[in-house]
Amino acid sequence: MESIQLSKRLEQVAAYIQPGARLADIGSDHAYLPCALAQKKLINWAVAGEVVKGPYNKAKKEVSYRKLENKIEVRLGDGLEVIHSDDRIDTVTICGMGGTLIRDILQRGVNNEVLSRKEKLILQPNVGEKTLRTFLMNNQYKIINEEILEENDKIYEIIVAIPTDETIQYSELELTFGPVLLMNSSSIFKLKWTRELEKLFYIKEELKKSKEVNSIKLNRLDQEIDQITEMIK
Repeated sequence: MESIQLSKRLEQVAAYIQPGARLADIGSDHAYLPCALAQKKLINWAVAGEVVKGPYNKAKKEVSYRKLENKIEVRLGDGLEVIHSDDRIDTVTICGMGGTLIRDILQRGVNNEVLSRKEKLILQPNVGEKTLRTFLMNNQYKIINEEILEENDKIYEIIVAIPTDETIQYSELELTFGPVLLMNSSSIFKLKWTRELEKLFYIKEELKKSKEVNSIKLNRLDQEIDQITEMIK
């Protein structure tokens, strides 16, 4: 049977999963990631979670087609609620959602004690990275790696975090731009923030056209513009 060809971003997510992991892939998108890993015998076992019946059925169909039912269990449920205590999950992946939604999924996992604080988190937010980093900091997760990549003219960030007993304190700059990404300012990093800068300049010009100019908003925009300009120069 032909092997699954993952997208560039999912290939990078897969690279952060330790061989032999017991994986929970939340919002699994046809279970492509766990199927690809199981095909290559890179994971011990996985649960693929979906909250909507349609994607759940598609994931089940993919797992069945690949004859991987002994390695992957597809479950219908809300976020991390698909994880059972006897699953012994050590790695959680949540990809392709907004940072706020990923944060909310993790927060419910913390509140309901579904997360055992032993799991490595590999997260790929489409937007809202700062919100997600703030959650990780406030819940004593240390960001050990970050990746930024471009695929189909879209830029994605991947955040890898592990629980720690240390007090984690990231600066505003680190929360906004990423503590690891800041140390490795790549061309894609600069491209992302150049695009963001263009959006902010456009918003600023539109605000200035308003009959009642909001000086507080303009001042905040100027601060953001100055911050980004300093980062990418």
